[in-house]
Amino acid sequence: METITTLNSKVEIDAIENSSLNKLSLNYTKIVVLVDENTKILLPKITQALLNTSFQTIEIPSGEKEKNLETSQLIWNQLMILKTDRKSLLINLGGGVITDMGAFVASTYKRGIDFINIPTSLLSMVDASIGGKTGINFQGLKNNIGLFIEPKAVFCDVSMLSTLPNRELISGIGEVLKHALITDIDYWNTLIERPVKNWNWRSIISQSIKIKNTIVLQDPLEMDERKKLNFGHTIGHAIESNKLMNNKFILHGEAIAIGMICESYISHSESSLSDFELNKVTKTIKSIFKLPLITDNNEVLISLMLQDKKNEDQNINFTLLKSIGSSSVNHYVSKGKIIESLDYYRKLIL
Repeated sequence: METITTLNSKVEIDAIENSSLNKLSLNYTKIVVLVDENTKILLPKITQALLNTSFQTIEIPSGEKEKNLETSQLIWNQLMILKTDRKSLLINLGGGVITDMGAFVASTYKRGIDFINIPTSLLSMVDASIGGKTGINFQGLKNNIGLFIEPKAVFCDVSMLSTLPNRELISGIGEVLKHALITDIDYWNTLIERPVKNWNWRSIISQSIKIKNTIVLQDPLEMDERKKLNFGHTIGHAIESNKLMNNKFILHGEAIAIGMICESYISHSESSLSDFELNKVTKTIKSIFKLPLITDNNEVLISLMLQDKKNEDQNINFTLLKSIGSSSVNHYVSKGKIIESLDYYRKLIL
């Protein structure tokens, strides 16, 4: 078992049956497990890990469209029906939607009950597992309502990835590539030297968690250094939000992959990313992802970017690459340059 100590919690990387889940779950008045229709198939593993400790379940529909106030109300209501008190535990078993929203619901129910996250997707293992961000989408904007609060623990069982559709697995690679691009050229080189099918997922999950954890420990509330983790997200979140508002489907990692291509273009133009590195980044992302053409209206995307939480005084704030493996924060980029980057992406995909 590998244990990574976070700000006020820990991440264990091992089979859930070998984890400290049962020990941590003792002495609660009630245990409730939040799942969706896909992750409920993993409940037998939770039963095995909890030994003789009983639990109840709440099931919600899957998908980013469910990450909203209405579904949160449904979960709060179910917690009340189950007579869940302040000494209860909520276990969030699922991808980023379940862990983000479940953590938000737990943190606000009766002014806060304890929760544990068991991420089941690559994306949630390497991203949502670290940093204490909870939240839901509101008025079409990604994670616009939420708070920072740590789980009691996070358990990453790599075997759970075997249940993922390939598209969902590839989606998680977006965040993995981002970790390498913003901080670690050696990690980047390790990733690109072999095809994805030959990647060692346990090693990659461990390395990505350590990178994100190191950044979060320096800047828990995203005042400066933690903004590096937003590379690809300013444009990516706008694309994802616009698709969601128009009932069109795109996975988070796919939107972030598009955002990283666009923001790498901006990094080349506004920072010091070289021609060679820009081409390397775009070629790598295109080789892994099956990316769509973005026909979204530029003005609509810009208006969504103006709602980004990192902005100040209506200036759109970007994290940019200085080179592969090095990044810097707080770059304010013109509307014209953003549109240039979107056009650069569109030409690549045609």
